[in-house]
Amino acid sequence: MDDLLHQIDSYKKEITEFSADKDAAETFRIKYLGTKGLVKNVMGEMKNVPNEKKREFGQVLNEFKIFAENKYEELKQTTDNAQLATGNSIDLTLPGDDLPLGSRHPINIVKNKIISIFQRLGFAVAEGPEIEDDWHNFTALNLPEDHPARDMQDTFYISQNPDWMLRTHTSNVQVREMEKGVLPIRIICPGRVYRNETISARAHCFFHQVEGLYIAENVSFADLKQTLYFFVQEMFGANIKVRFRPSYFPFTEPSAEMDITCLICGGEGCSVCKHTGWVEILGCGMAHPNLLENCKIDSNKYSGFAFGMGIERITMLKYQVKDLRLFSENDLRFLKQFTSTV
Repeated sequence: MDDLLHQIDSYKKEITEFSADKDAAETFRIKYLGTKGLVKNVMGEMKNVPNEKKREFGQVLNEFKIFAENKYEELKQTTDNAQLATGNSIDLTLPGDDLPLGSRHPINIVKNKIISIFQRLGFAVAEGPEIEDDWHNFTALNLPEDHPARDMQDTFYISQNPDWMLRTHTSNVQVREMEKGVLPIRIICPGRVYRNETISARAHCFFHQVEGLYIAENVSFADLKQTLYFFVQEMFGANIKVRFRPSYFPFTEPSAEMDITCLICGGEGCSVCKHTGWVEILGCGMAHPNLLENCKIDSNKYSGFAFGMGIERITMLKYQVKDLRLFSENDLRFLKQFTSTV
């Protein structure tokens, strides 16, 4: 038993002289108080103590255990104080760090706004494939193979004979909806489109469109104008002036382009509006009878209108952004300027 007492005294001296550094408390706990620590080993020697001396040695061993635990608490306090002094501690009572919140991309902000406006007029959202065949992208829209209007759209072809391509507009969705034969149709078709154009401040090889289509009985050009008047006022404000100019699109007749007051100069004239005071925002017109017949819709009974706009153009006007490339450069300095709500 003397050997055990001598061993305990030796451990006490070792514990007393245990140095305190930044990891001292954890090192001490593992060495002395852990499941394989010295205190547990010493306590295990009780089985070798004669029964008449177990009470006496039990007190000694218990005092040794308390001695080691007190030293551990002392080391913990010393370590915590050192961390507070050096500023390395974690104060769990402090509020958490703010997490940076993202924002919606300006294109999505404007797209969602456009969708919301037209949904209030009863338009549903329709979507379709970005890889399209010739029929749905061109021919059904009154653009036969040799039609000069095809030259207006530089197309990314994936294969030829048969022709497959990246869609040049979201009109392909309109064709697919008309082919279903469920009338009346009142839809808008948002999505990304592709054209083989030189990238500049005003053009890109991909961009986003929203096209609209309304097919029913007795639809007139007046319905088209009032629909677009409502859209412009909701998007840009009630004081925006609007004008229609005759134009040409193979899938509408008559056709028009719609201009609004330049938001950059307020109609006074600037480089953006080419000093005219007007900026074109969309094309529109009455659905061509050939378009309806191609989709097996009786053009003598039904009529309709269609319109299409580039979301980038609307976004540039709304937020007065002068370079189209900013929308696809992923520059956080630019994107953080926009709110996270529609």
